Amino acid sequence: MGMPKVAVGLAIPPKPPLSAFKQVIWASRFFRFDCLMLWDHLQDIFPKSLWEKSFTWTAGENDSPHEFYDQQTLLGYLGPRAGRVAVGVAVTEAIRRHPVVIAQSMVTLSHLTKRAPILGIGAGERENIEPYGLSFANPVSRLDEALKVIRLCLDKSGPLNFTGTYFNLENAIFDLKPPKGRKPRVWVGALGPRMLELTGKYGDGWYPLGLLTADQYGERLETIRAVAKTAGRNADLITPSLQPYIVVAPTHEEALDMLKTPTVKFFGLLAPAEIWRQQGFKHPFGDDFRGNIDFLPEEHTREFLQSAIEQVPPEMANAGALVGTPKEIADQLRPYVAAGMRHVVPQAMSAAISRKHALYSLRALSQIRSELN
Repeated sequence: MGMPKVAVGLAIPPKPPLSAFKQVIWASRFFRFDCLMLWDHLQDIFPKSLWEKSFTWTAGENDSPHEFYDQQTLLGYLGPRAGRVAVGVAVTEAIRRHPVVIAQSMVTLSHLTKRAPILGIGAGERENIEPYGLSFANPVSRLDEALKVIRLCLDKSGPLNFTGTYFNLENAIFDLKPPKGRKPRVWVGALGPRMLELTGKYGDGWYPLGLLTADQYGERLETIRAVAKTAGRNADLITPSLQPYIVVAPTHEEALDMLKTPTVKFFGLLAPAEIWRQQGFKHPFGDDFRGNIDFLPEEHTREFLQSAIEQVPPEMANAGALVGTPKEIADQLRPYVAAGMRHVVPQAMSAAISRKHALYSLRALSQIRSELN
């Protein structure tokens, strides 16, 4: 018996120009990607101090790294044009938006698409929260309540009632329903124990960032399934996905050379201090740095960031990433498939290096899909 089939999707930042998304939709349909997912950011991970074409080609396309379209509005534009490609967000949180509003937006989107949209949701990141005067305290507890509210909106009829610390509903009306077969799918971006529990209780899918070994992936998936069964849910209906970082090129040697570029080394800088410690290194951002969740792009000077990038050792430039040709990356993904993964949305770090590499990454994702299936 061969390996199970694996769906492959695309996740991109929703940045100007709008015309680029016509090409992205065409490519998604042409390469038969399963989904097209948009980030939900107010700031990029790239800081303004490094925003120049020598660092990333996209600096020549936008005046600032922090130009982001609202993902909900843009998904409304993309949905009717996506055909059989599912569209969704990867991922949002319930700090900037009330969970009822999130549910309303996603159900509205289900009326504009041919497939059920994907609501990727997690606990959030500091860069999109704290600079805007919002509290990032107790994000997992807040997400717990938000998921309960979203499930009420999607699964129940009649006035909704909920009493919590962060959200309260009192005979709240939510009568908008999705078309048959297109109920939004809730995919939880989970890594830690409490987040895995929330995935098992409320998720239709699991959407972790790829800082997991295949063994760790399998162990966490078993935890999710056990929680789901205890909650009386069908664990087999939870889609096990993964968003791994990849560095992909036509040859192995070219992929290895990319690990030496400041752009890819910067991504290694965003790996948690714990990952650095496991490899015997000290993180320039300190021992308590938790990775993307803690990074504030405009908090550091250009000089500090350049110095930090120079400190990224070769072993950390590809921290948590899959590196190589499309075939080699497919081979690296197979242990995850054996561990239960059935859906993957690779995030090509190499696409930030040049326009050529960005275009190649689309073809590479298609080749990875073919290799896996």
